[in-house]
Parts: sequence; structure tokens; C-alpha cells
Amino acid sequence: MTEVLIADISQISALRVISRTSVMGYKGAKKPLPEVARALNVDALVEGSILRSGDRVRITVQLIEAKSDRHLWAKSYERDLKDVLALQNEVARAIAEEIRVALTPQERSRLRTQRAIDPGALNAYLIGRRYLDEGSPEGLQKAIKHFHDALDKEPRYALAYTGIADYYSILPFYSRLAPNDAFPQAKAAVTKALEIDEELAEAHASLAYVLAYYEWDWKGAEREFKRALELNPSYASAHHSYSRYLAARGRLDEAITEIERAQELDPLETLLKANKAMLAYFGGRYDQAISELEVTLELNPDFPVAIWGLGLSYEQKGMFEKALASMQKATSLSPSLNFKASLGHTYAAAGKRREAQSVIDTLAEQSKQKYVPSYYFALIYAGLGDKDRAFGWLDKAFAERSTLLAYLQLDPRLAGLRSDPRFADLIRRIGLSG
Repeated sequence: MTEVLIADISQISALRVISRTSVMGYKGAKKPLPEVARALNVDALVEGSILRSGDRVRITVQLIEAKSDRHLWAKSYERDLKDVLALQNEVARAIAEEIRVALTPQERSRLRTQRAIDPGALNAYLIGRRYLDEGSPEGLQKAIKHFHDALDKEPRYALAYTGIADYYSILPFYSRLAPNDAFPQAKAAVTKALEIDEELAEAHASLAYVLAYYEWDWKGAEREFKRALELNPSYASAHHSYSRYLAARGRLDEAITEIERAQELDPLETLLKANKAMLAYFGGRYDQAISELEVTLELNPDFPVAIWGLGLSYEQKGMFEKALASMQKATSLSPSLNFKASLGHTYAAAGKRREAQSVIDTLAEQSKQKYVPSYYFALIYAGLGDKDRAFGWLDKAFAERSTLLAYLQLDPRLAGLRSDPRFADLIRRIGLSG
């Protein structure tokens, strides 16, 4: 109920609604509500309780002014269990009316729609999403199983199809499946989701990702990101993805604005903090990136993405001892081949050619068992100053439709290749030159 209500209220454009990942940290906590509100930077909180007796459910919902801890509104609802999931529409409308927020005709129509979804299907979908966010190989396997379980219970469940789309979209990054094998399945799933519900923000965001990182349809991707955020202005994940898209397009100021919006909506998410620092890195502001990443690591000392980002920033400043220490720590904390390849490049940049070649050999051996992005080999060869091999692997990455090519213009580790006409030709073929 909590998660579904967050999703519904988030569709009201006049409200800023904190995302599930930040809110759930306080679920069941005994902290005073004004303290919770200050941490999340909100003016009001929705609190509720649920009692079940047989097939009847009684739900009590309260709207509380954060500063004064004053109850603004409270109401109880009693429903059959099968009707509970349709109740969140009514609750969302009631909250909007109580705080006198003007709903657009589209929002009013959408909140009036009663969506009868099998509760078991919703539960399976939500569990799948949590495993997907985890990102581990085991988590990914569990995620796709739960999405299919949801569809078994509810064959026309659009959200479950977006879960499947996102699963296939991220597989290449986790080195499980080549883009040419994964993304067509992602496109098929998101197309099905949009056939069922054309106004589903999650589906438009999923489609935007496929268009940007696989089809390199940059204009189409931006159109879909904007549509997703029009439908759900409080969709933190879409703001985050749109920020990465803008960065890939070289629009760093706009990217910072979008990721700051995502942070407002999901203030406790450490990945957002790390990725905001990475925008400073891509902009050549390495000291700023280091400072921001150090703050992130104060909150989560073993967060590998932030440690990896430190390594990248130290490398660009020529601080190779610190860069190698960071990269080695990141690889010890995570099996990500991205971190492994980055370590190889740092070895090369530091003049440790034998160690860099050892990483190449390790990746080549692993590629016999599973997909290893060709971009990773190009990265290390670029560090070694072997331009011909670097471009050879970049051409292979192009044939693979590698998602990593989206950041080709931004990655300072490839600076030594940019004066070569082959680099400009590759940028043109990816569609990033316009």
C-alpha cells in the first residue's frame, strides 16, 4: 500500500513526493515525525495503518503537517481485500483535495481510473524491482523470475513488462548478455507495456533508455524522457536517467539540474550522490569530484561506485598511487568488469604495462565464458598508447551496440584518441556529433 500510494501521489505535478528508496528507511521507525520531515525536506507526511480480518481490510490514513506535528486530515476506509489496491486512487485524490492542490484534467482522470490488479501480481512485481535495484547476478535472476510470476497472475500487467524491459536493458552492463541479444528483448517488453498503458511513466522511461543506449536515437530518447517526467514529475529514477542522457550529449549544466532534482526526490540514495560527483569528473573538475565523493564515502565507506570514481579522479590528476589504491579496493568490493577494466587502464596510465597486459589477458579469458564489452579492451589499449588496437576494439564495441559508447565524448581516459580522424568518424556513426 505504501509503495502504490507513493506512485499515485507522485503523478500529481503540483507536489514533490519523496521516492520509495528514501521513504522506506523510516518505515516502522520510532523517530519523531518533524525529525523525519526535516531529513527528507518535506512539508507534510502521510501516515497510515492497516488491519485485516478475514477478507475485510480497514485502512486508516492521516495527513500530518511536519513543522507542527498537527493532523490536517484523517479518514478510515473499509474494503474487501480484492478492492484494496483500487483504494489508493481514492486516497490520493482525497489528499490532493485536502491540501487544495489543483489537479489537471489528465491527473484527475488517471486517479479516477480503478485499476483492478491481482495483489499477488503487484507483490511479485515490487519484489522483482527490489532485486533488480540490488544489481547482483543472484538478484537479477530473482528479479526476472518475479516479473514473470507477476505476468502469470496478471497477463496484462504493464508494470511487469517494464520490469522485464529494464532487466534486459541493464544485463549488458553486468556482463551477462551482449547488447544485440538483450536490447531487442527489452524493446519488445516495453512495447507491450505501452500497448497496455500508453500513460505509464515507467514504460516511457524504459523506452527512452533503449532508444538512447542501444538504438542511438537521441531525439526519440529525449522525447520519451520528457514524456515520462510529464506523467510523473516526482519519478526520481527517470530524472536520474535523463541526467545521464544529458551528460552523454555534452549538456552538463542541464545534467546537473536533473540529478539535483532526483536528489530532492530521493535524498538518501548514495548512488545519486556519487553520480553527481561523476558529472564534475566529466566536466574536468576533478578536485570537486574528489570532495563530493569523499562526502559520499562518509555515509557509505564501502560504496564501490564512489571508490571507483575517486580512482578515476586521482588518475586524471596524476596521483597514480592513490588512483591504484582506489581501483584495487573497488575491484575487491565488487565483481564488476567495469572496475576491473578501469584498474587495467590506471595501470597503463601509471606506466605499469605488465600489470595492464595482465588485466587484458584476464578479460580475454573471461570472454570465452561470457560477454565482456569490447569497450573495456579499448580503454586499456588507449591507456597503453596503442591507438590501432584501441580503435579496433572500439569498432567491435560499435558492432555490439555497446551502451558504454554513449559516453565516448566525455571519457577523459580516451583523450589521446580524439585527434585521430577515426574518433570523429565513430562519433558521427553513433549520432553524437549533431
